[in-house]
Amino acid sequence: MEQLSAQARWERFTERPLLGLAVAFAVAYAVPIVDASAGRSLTALCTGVEWVVWGAFALDYLVRLALAPHRKTFVRRHWPDLCAVVLPVLQPLRLLRLVSTLLLVGRRARMAPQIRLTTYVVGAVIGLLMFGSLAVLSVERESPHGNIRTLGDAVWWSFTTMTTVGYGDHAPTTGLGRMIAVGLMLSGIALLGVVTANIAAWFISRFEKDDVEERRQTEAIAALAEEVRLLRAEVARLTEAEPRRGAEGRAVSHSPPAPGNEPRASWADRT
Repeated sequence: MEQLSAQARWERFTERPLLGLAVAFAVAYAVPIVDASAGRSLTALCTGVEWVVWGAFALDYLVRLALAPHRKTFVRRHWPDLCAVVLPVLQPLRLLRLVSTLLLVGRRARMAPQIRLTTYVVGAVIGLLMFGSLAVLSVERESPHGNIRTLGDAVWWSFTTMTTVGYGDHAPTTGLGRMIAVGLMLSGIALLGVVTANIAAWFISRFEKDDVEERRQTEAIAALAEEVRLLRAEVARLTEAEPRRGAEGRAVSHSPPAPGNEPRASWADRT
């Protein structure tokens, strides 16, 4: 069995710990937003957890870069990961930290071979709904002209935005809120395309499998028909040859004996 590379072993080893850190990040990000009366100490603790999780994913990127056999190729193929690592350092904004961590989590989960496409899409939908709702609530709740004041309003708005329905009963009024809306709309369209392509690919593969099975059965039937034809030809040949052998045998039995080959009379016949 082929041995895994050092990079693949590292990704397999850190898959579950990073998933647990992603859940911790989600909780730390949600608590100060859902609980508007959270104290300063709790908010500072949640902010620290967010930075620790982002740092863990950034460290994971650096380790994978160090273990990659071709580092330039790794950077070129994983440039979104590099942007997600550098972005919060340039501007320590909470929304940028959220976006960068989501990018790192998504890219890391996509590389995991155990996670199927359907599971990834479902997780992406749930994550975008949750984080989109929390993000728009955090920037729209204090807006004087905003109409997204509760978590229920934010979830409803996120759902209608991702599905591109857009009832219009709730809409962001701030610049950051509209940026979040644009991201949700584009993400919803992309996920809808992925789901549609996945379903189409499943149907195509199913039809191709049926076609292959049908061709195999057709070839088997044709081979069986050829064998039957050959057997019939052999039986007909043997049937035609049998009367000729019988006729030749009867002709040989009724012919007179050759001179000198007459049967001798016995002693009783001579007496």
